[in-house]
Amino acid sequence: MTVAGKSKHLKRIYKSPAEFISDQIFLLKKSGRIWSLMRKKILSKAFRERLMLAVISVYGCRYCTWAHTREALKSGVKREEIVQLLQGSVDGCPEEEAVAVMYAQHWADCDAKPDHAAIDRLVKTYGLEKAEAIDLELRMIRVGNLTGNTWDAFLARISFGVLGTKKQRST
Repeated sequence: MTVAGKSKHLKRIYKSPAEFISDQIFLLKKSGRIWSLMRKKILSKAFRERLMLAVISVYGCRYCTWAHTREALKSGVKREEIVQLLQGSVDGCPEEEAVAVMYAQHWADCDAKPDHAAIDRLVKTYGLEKAEAIDLELRMIRVGNLTGNTWDAFLARISFGVLGTKKQRST
């Protein structure tokens, strides 16, 4: 199953240093809760990697694609599923994780502002604690992806296109 209307997205970057700082402050404020949820291992490593690959399919970070493809393979995700996830499809994804992976794509596609129906479905499917863990995981993924893309855009700009990649889109 592919997300409706899914198209090849251009890479997204931070619009300003203030946006980057805002994301960092949010994660800093939530760091205690993030560590608590990580210690509880609410989300398996493979589940977290599937979420990351779903977000990467929208944000297009080449660094994250490389790193998380490797991590997904180590966590037991099959190569065919990785390819599908990076193309925006959840066909090979375990059925019990499909709702979260589709939510992750929607969440990334709408710039971390999902509609209430999607949030309600996530909470109804996984419960409040696991839905919160998924949301915090997505926020951490966003920071990593946008930071990588912004760095890539910076390299392209200062090297006149020799380094990095040129195709960029602000969020």
